[in-house]
Amino acid sequence: MFIALLLLIIFLLYKVGFVFRPVLVLVQVVAIPLLLSVFFYYLLRPLVQLMGKFKVNRTPAILIIYVIFSAALVWFIFSQWPLLYGQLTSFLDNVPNLLNAVGEQLNKLEKNGFLSSLFSSADKHGPSTITDYLNKGFSFLSNYVGGLFSFISNFAVILFTFPILLFFMLKEGERFGELLVRATPIRYQKDSREIISSIDRMLSGFIVGRVIVNISLGVLMYIGFLIIGLPYAFLLTAVSVIANFIPFIGAILSSVPILIVGLTQSPATALWSLVIILVAQQVQDNLIAPYVFGKKLDIHPLTTVILVLAAGNIGGIIAMIIIIPVYMMLKIITIRVFSLFFKEKWMKL
Repeated sequence: MFIALLLLIIFLLYKVGFVFRPVLVLVQVVAIPLLLSVFFYYLLRPLVQLMGKFKVNRTPAILIIYVIFSAALVWFIFSQWPLLYGQLTSFLDNVPNLLNAVGEQLNKLEKNGFLSSLFSSADKHGPSTITDYLNKGFSFLSNYVGGLFSFISNFAVILFTFPILLFFMLKEGERFGELLVRATPIRYQKDSREIISSIDRMLSGFIVGRVIVNISLGVLMYIGFLIIGLPYAFLLTAVSVIANFIPFIGAILSSVPILIVGLTQSPATALWSLVIILVAQQVQDNLIAPYVFGKKLDIHPLTTVILVLAAGNIGGIIAMIIIIPVYMMLKIITIRVFSLFFKEKWMKL
């Protein structure tokens, strides 16, 4: 019932989207630095609170964290970024060669009779069809990766505001919730405080947990790729870690370039790449994620898929990333509002 109501609201907002176009333009300008600020706020707030226990004032604690974070960023730029950027430029430059290598592997499989077993004798264009799809896939991937880095470069000035927003959020973040509580009627302030506290715990657990899970997945995949000698191992792992912030869909999308690059080496490399992906995903889903999240994310997998697909159709990648925490926030608010105003009347029907 709640999911149907949420999808109906999203559909109606989509139909009258022209009314909100000026607001959307403003949101697009501030969305990236604001989302980054919220993301790092929940990652760094435990450190600020930990320093507070050692009698370190909040402002000096934030500045210390900024210094450490800046040092880590400088280390990444000088030690890891050249490798990542080199693999990216090499990958984009070698797309035609990679496509030729894939074509050669498909021709070998066709001569060995493997592809002929997958296609009927009437379908003589089976291998060429696969190659066409791979061409389109590589073109999409190249444009997407190139557009992503161009996107980041174009918004460099806007992203400069992110440290400033984050500083004030770390310094004054707790007061914002109290201001929201005071804005509600006195008789509902206790419930409002509990709602805000629940949302705060949910966001903290989701963001910190997702980072831990994604980094663990990346480590497992990177080790596996190095063992089998997969080209562009660092780049493909980085793409997988970032894409995995999109539930379910991200894992599938990030697997495609890995399998294609593996196929350029040999069918065995592609097969081992698939095995590594599946093993890493199983370890993540069955060992790491249950330990990190526990029962905090009470959401059905089918609900997740529907929400992610709907959000992607309406708002693109950013919407796909934030739809789950937004859904959980709305769920917390809806359950409490129903309990306060409608539950008693509903039970009497």
